[in-house]
Amino acid sequence: MAFKQSILLRARIAFLVIFLFAAAVVGRLFYIQFFQGTYWQKMAEVARLEYRSIKATRGNIYGDYGSLLATSLPFYRVALDPCVIDEETLQKNLGALSQRLAKFYQDKSAAAYQQSIQKARQAKRRYLILNKRQISYQDRKQMEQWPIFCLGRFKGGVIFDKIEKRFQPFQGLAARTIGYVNANEYGAGLEYSFNPSLKGTDGKALHQKIVGGKWKMVYNDSVTQPVHGYDLETTIDINLQDKVHNSLLKVLQASQAAYGCGIVMEVKTGEIKAIVNLSRTDGGQYKERYNYAIGSHGTTEPGSTIKLASMLALLEETKLQLTDTIDTGKGRYRFHDRIMKDVRAGGYGELTLQEVFEKSSNIGVARLVDENFGTDPQKFVNHFSKLHLDKPLGLQMIGEGKPLIRNPQSPQWDGTTLPWMSIGYAMQVTPLHILNLYNAIANDGVMVQPMLVKKIKQANRTIKTFKGGVLNKKICSDATLQKLKTMLEGVVQRGTARNFRHGFYQIAGKSGTANKVAKEGGGYTNDTYASFAGYFPAKAPRYSCIVVVDNPQGYAWHFGGSMAAVVKDIADKIAAKDLAAQRFMAVDNEVPLSGTFPYIRAGHRRELLKLCDTLGVPYRHEYLPATWVRSRLEEDQVAWKDNGDPAPGQVPNVLGMTLRDALFLLENCGFPVTTQGNKAGRVASQSLLPGTKGQGKLITLSMK
Repeated sequence: MAFKQSILLRARIAFLVIFLFAAAVVGRLFYIQFFQGTYWQKMAEVARLEYRSIKATRGNIYGDYGSLLATSLPFYRVALDPCVIDEETLQKNLGALSQRLAKFYQDKSAAAYQQSIQKARQAKRRYLILNKRQISYQDRKQMEQWPIFCLGRFKGGVIFDKIEKRFQPFQGLAARTIGYVNANEYGAGLEYSFNPSLKGTDGKALHQKIVGGKWKMVYNDSVTQPVHGYDLETTIDINLQDKVHNSLLKVLQASQAAYGCGIVMEVKTGEIKAIVNLSRTDGGQYKERYNYAIGSHGTTEPGSTIKLASMLALLEETKLQLTDTIDTGKGRYRFHDRIMKDVRAGGYGELTLQEVFEKSSNIGVARLVDENFGTDPQKFVNHFSKLHLDKPLGLQMIGEGKPLIRNPQSPQWDGTTLPWMSIGYAMQVTPLHILNLYNAIANDGVMVQPMLVKKIKQANRTIKTFKGGVLNKKICSDATLQKLKTMLEGVVQRGTARNFRHGFYQIAGKSGTANKVAKEGGGYTNDTYASFAGYFPAKAPRYSCIVVVDNPQGYAWHFGGSMAAVVKDIADKIAAKDLAAQRFMAVDNEVPLSGTFPYIRAGHRRELLKLCDTLGVPYRHEYLPATWVRSRLEEDQVAWKDNGDPAPGQVPNVLGMTLRDALFLLENCGFPVTTQGNKAGRVASQSLLPGTKGQGKLITLSMK
């Protein structure tokens, strides 16, 4: 019995303890709910508050002449605080507002919108996203006239959450050069390279966490306003960018190449006026996806465009003249254990130095370099270093490719490296490096640093100005420079780019073709890397240009000479639109002589030389195989330049010629002629510009 009573007593005590604990819990809950409810509600609100950043408006990117290349446009997400609106206003206008929302978004009925707003009000929700679709600033201005919304944020409860998006007005033009910055502040192009200046300084404001894990701003005196980013003023001329883009795109579509790039640079300043990078997508379209013109993936073996550097080294270190000859044999030549070939089957035989360059003879260049630098290859490599072909150019953009030029002390150097390097193999450079070399020739030997950004600005106030630097004040002697210019002009007049010599501008340049290395197993394939680099107008250079096409399909596109067509197209488009260019063309076409010389302007080369000999006029005895020439005065003697062989259907340049010579050229090209003025004089002007097409059109010559 006693044992039974002991168990009952223990059970009762346990039950009493549990009862008292439950009563204490219930009492505590009652006390918190009714006596401390206000306190804990405020604490909960504080726990949902946090200072968060307000994104600054990103600065704009402008091109040359103020064209807008990139800007930030405001978009908005529309939300509502239904608890702000008084009941009478809500009941009176909710139907009209719901109809406007349904008509604008077209995703659900007016009744559905009305029901969602009423439910949110009943649940005392302070933030209701009406639609996830973002609207433009113009749409916002329209919505601010709607019922309830017209009362504003504090009476109507409407909330326009601002979201800025980066926008490029010219869409794909220069898209990769302009670049981007992602949410992690990583990107490419100018946007990424100048991100510290463009992004500005973010502000801060108190935000409240709402249903769904989102945050809304609490408008009070604690808001720190953001500071907008600075603007960039670049060198890009959007009109030239468009011309280069369309010219390159046309060739890429015709050749179905893997990618292509083109750069146009102002000769004197180094300002890049256009930079196009187009690569083929899986769908067969061409878009700007990678900057091959300057990036590491664009570094490759350039081929024959590098022969300009080889010729510079030869002319600087030897006494070679353009008329000196070398035997290139039958198109095959052994250097140690490798055979080098020329493109022409059977070879070119004996060539002058000028012809070696014009015909782009691999054997001719390689033999000359090997014979003159074989015992001291470092002297040859030093010239590449002097031309900044072995280091980045310091462009104002992150991601510039690093070139690779082998050194005689490196383990990779062998007996074939020097001859193959001389023709553009056994090395890797970017297209910008090649262009900068040609630009230096056009700029009378001064190698300037390429530049893309001119100023950092805040509205009309200049924060920082960038000035182009000089990488090398003189890359070679004046004598070498003049010979190199003659060689470059000869390539277009008689060499590998002769089919594209006629146009508004006379172009000087060099084509390049390099076979590509196989991705697997090494060795070279039949796939090619075709390019053309040069400048125009040839006698008064204003722009330098390079065009590169990777792995074009079809035999006609495999050679760099075809790329001259793109450069010619670009040059002609610039000449046709640029009024300043017309002045350069006039200078290029007519160079007056002064002093005691007779009136010798242009004509048949043999007749003009005979005339100079008869009258005792001194002239330069330079190698110039052209039939028709023009004259200029250099150091009290007459010098000659190629006037270009006339082509059927294209207008030849007859300025300064006698009427007999002008009639001979024009009528043989299929143009009827009428004259004005003194027929015993010289041609002062012609009604159709040289290089234009239009066989059969009447040409009027003004004689003086």
